[in-house]
This record gives sequence, C-alpha cells and structure tokens, in this order.
Amino acid sequence: MNLLRRSLSKSLLITPIKSVGVTEPRSIKRWVAPTLRELRKRAKKIDLQNQPNPRSGFVEWNYRAELYAFTKRLNENIDISLLQTAFTQKSYIHKEANRQRDLGIEETDIQINDNLKLSEHGENIAKAYISTYLQYSLPKVPEEGRNAILKYLTSIETLAYIALHLGMKDLLLDTEYPPTSEALSRSLLAVIGALQESSGSERSFLFVRDFICTHLNQRDLLEIWHIQDAWNLLKDTCKLQNIPNPEPRLIGDCGKNTVLATYNVGIYANKKMIGKGFGEDASTAIEIAAIDSLRNLFSINEHARLFDFELLIEPKQKLN
Repeated sequence: MNLLRRSLSKSLLITPIKSVGVTEPRSIKRWVAPTLRELRKRAKKIDLQNQPNPRSGFVEWNYRAELYAFTKRLNENIDISLLQTAFTQKSYIHKEANRQRDLGIEETDIQINDNLKLSEHGENIAKAYISTYLQYSLPKVPEEGRNAILKYLTSIETLAYIALHLGMKDLLLDTEYPPTSEALSRSLLAVIGALQESSGSERSFLFVRDFICTHLNQRDLLEIWHIQDAWNLLKDTCKLQNIPNPEPRLIGDCGKNTVLATYNVGIYANKKMIGKGFGEDASTAIEIAAIDSLRNLFSINEHARLFDFELLIEPKQKLN
C-alpha cells in the first residue's frame, strides 16, 4: 500500500502542468494543399462543362419558326425578314464573313443587314412616345423630372431587362452567348422600329406603352428622379404655382443632445402644412420635409393614381 502511494505521488510530481493562456502552435497538415488544388481543378472542369449553350445549338432548332412564334406571343404582325434584321448584330455579320474567308471564299456575299438603322428608328419612336406620355400623365412635374424618368425608361439596363423577359435572348444573332445588355437593348429598339414599318405607328406606340411605360407602375418616382436641392426647388415651385414662400417650423423633437435625437419639421405655406419630415437634425428634417412637400405639389405621392396604361395618345414630335 505504501509502495502504491509513493508511485502515485511521483507520477503527479513528474506530470507537467500547462500554463493558463498558452496555446499550442497552429499547424497545417500536409494533405491540405494537394486536396485544395485537386478540388479547384475539379471545379474548373465542372464550370467548363456547364457553360450555357445557345438554344440554336439543338438539332430541332428552327429559327424562322421561332421568329413566327415570337410575333404570335406578342400578338403582333411583324415581317419575318425585318424581325430577323432586328435580331442581327454587327458582330455576327463579321463572324460569318470571316468564316466564309476561312472556307476559301474570297468574295463574301452575305445577304444580311445589322439592326443599327432599325434600332435608331425604334429609339426615336420610343423616346417621342414616352415624352408625350409623361407630359400627359405628369403635368405638374417639371421638365427636369420628366427627363430623368425618360432616361431611366430608355436606359440599357431597363431595355435589356424587358428584352430578356420577352424571350429575345435565344433569338439574337450574336457572337456572344449569353448576349450583353447592350445587344439586348439594341434589339428591343430594333423590334419597335420593325413593328412600325410592318404594322404602322399606332401598333409601335402601343408596344412602347404596354412593355416600357408599365415599368413605372407602383414606383416611387423620386427614387428615379434624385432631387439634389429640394429646398430651392420647393421655393421655385411655389413661385410658379403662385403659392407664398414656404416656411419650415419645428413640430416636435425628442432626445436632444443625444445620439438618438429626432426632429419633426413641417413646411407651411399660406398658413397650411404642405409637407413634413423627420431627421436626426433640423437641417435633415427640413430637407425631407421639402421632398414631401414636392410630392404633394407635383401630385406624385403614394396615394395618387399617376398613370393610365390604357391611354391612347400620339406623340407631338414628328417621326422621321
């Protein structure tokens, strides 16, 4: 028994005690780097295999049938040859010419036109109609605001989004797949130009109204039109509408001299409140209240019914 006790006491004295707060050095195992290299190699191989393939690469692809189906989906009568021109990019024609040269054909004769002229024509139609539509729907909004909304509706991003969801991605004749936003937007404008040449101006105007102007539905217009100096614009607007000069007044505040301070400011004109806003300081609250006042003066607040998407109008600008 005494021998057992002595052996236990010696083992306790020999066992080192680790100091508190000291950690073992970090080490990376030898198998980690080769494994990561192999995983990256396999991921690259999967990405190469999963590259998007154009629909035209399938055996049963019939391009003219797809163009005909496209017109029927839109319920429009567009000449098939014009529609094919609307989807043809300039880079595709260059690619076909180079392919014929590689085959030994010296004098290339490609009976295909690109969509540059049609897109310019369609752009004139779209801008002319949208300008007239905005002028009719937003009579109180100044020209600066209408121009900002027009720029948004005719931007590359908006037009490319519309073209993509109309199913134009697989119909484009382009060297790149998926096509770029510029190619999609240009083709959409070219389709508008082809529609005008095939079915007349009225059908092209209805196309612009139904597919482009409807992007303003339930949108906050001041998210599209960014007002830089709301207070000075408010004073100019009041002067144009024969309203006395606006005056900011403090309605309420709380948490002064703290990081959670809040100020509630109202804008008054002719003894009536035309707008109000909150802010962390007085100047911010005045700016927000001025924006709210502009919403009310321009009749573009959240309760207003701004756009009639069954409206039939013709642009004042003459089309070339």
